[in-house]
Amino acid sequence: MIGQNPGKYRGNRQAISALVRETEVHRDLYLDQELFELEMEHLFANTWVYVGHESQVPKLGDYYATTIGTQPVVMVRSAEDKVSVFYNRCPHKGTRLTGEACGNTGRFFRCPYHAWTFRLDGSLAGIPLKSGYDNTGFADSHGARGLTPVRHVHNYRGFVFGKLSDVGLGFDEFFGESLSSLDNMIDRSPVGKLEVAGGALRYKHDCNWKMLVDNLTDTCHPMIAHQSSAGTAVDVWKSAPAGAKKPMVVEIYAPFASPYDFFQTMGIRVWDNGHGHTGVSHSIHSDYSAVPGYFEQMKAAYGEERARAILGENRHNTVYFPNVTVKGPIQLLRLFKPIAANKTLVESWAFRLVGAPDMLLERTVMYNRLVNAPTSIVGHDDLEVYERAQAGLAGNGNEWVNVQRLYSADEPGQRNVVTDGTSEGQMRNQFRAWTKFMTMGA
Repeated sequence: MIGQNPGKYRGNRQAISALVRETEVHRDLYLDQELFELEMEHLFANTWVYVGHESQVPKLGDYYATTIGTQPVVMVRSAEDKVSVFYNRCPHKGTRLTGEACGNTGRFFRCPYHAWTFRLDGSLAGIPLKSGYDNTGFADSHGARGLTPVRHVHNYRGFVFGKLSDVGLGFDEFFGESLSSLDNMIDRSPVGKLEVAGGALRYKHDCNWKMLVDNLTDTCHPMIAHQSSAGTAVDVWKSAPAGAKKPMVVEIYAPFASPYDFFQTMGIRVWDNGHGHTGVSHSIHSDYSAVPGYFEQMKAAYGEERARAILGENRHNTVYFPNVTVKGPIQLLRLFKPIAANKTLVESWAFRLVGAPDMLLERTVMYNRLVNAPTSIVGHDDLEVYERAQAGLAGNGNEWVNVQRLYSADEPGQRNVVTDGTSEGQMRNQFRAWTKFMTMGA
């Protein structure tokens, strides 16, 4: 930040790198506000961050306001076949252009402060009393350039990502084989298309954003943290009459109470640049009841062999580093939006499989409500342990967080690795990526 006195990490690449060891990371990654600000300036600028889905802006002039890191941006349908992303800031006095999270701006954006207007492509359309700028050199000013576009934007099969900096990797190099998880989620539609279904479920966590990302591939906690929620649902179901049809809610809850060996055998796959997923051979989504007519639709669209391959892939959580996860089999995306070192906003988005039976969306929405909503019980199990950890890390007895489970010395640099599903290898992968993108170009 301009004018800020350098602290122990600003401008000190060596100190930042020393925070991540092979099997442990320093608590400052979760606690230190200066380090958080550096993450916003470097990590969230040098990586490709999820902005939104094109179905959120289906019509010309539709917009959706969000953030990349802590930077306010607005995604807009700027042409029939184009989605653009701009900083949500008037170049005049800096006023946010959109007061609402979403809507339709018509043919142009109009600043609510002085009525400067901007076309949907970001160019300046008009200024009241423009003659007041004659002979002032205005044509060479930032204001004359219009809205500032996000430096790099990529629309991957409807999913829009942005990268704020020229530093870092191109889209394909950054994501590589990990895009197969998005492909699988999209291909579950008989017409290969998704739509956002409704708004996001949001609630704030009083913890660092990385705690949520760490937890996504932590498979040693479900049978402990969720014993009182999912475990209770399983116990209640055991008293059901013989032959009773298992309800959707039990199908969703029960796998969270699975024993260690279930998670060991499901496996974890690790990719470059911090991406990875649980659920290689099976997952908590593997045994949902078949939806009548769905496989027949998929078979007609893809052929039997390809349809079975698509539906047979049941990945649990895919982490797209730094702060998004997708659940392909249940069509959910969660975004962990950093606010401060100890505050994170969680958004959970449900998607409709276009052309598929409505029962699939019913299951998606039910899962989202039962597991990810502010009114859920499973999500609050996690929230409690995140906040306990955030508070506990302030204790001075130990400055390090252990991520040593099933570590192997030949692990760094390996590609497309599949390991025991209870390994903390994906967490280590994320922290290596954290160091890489925090210090890239510094």
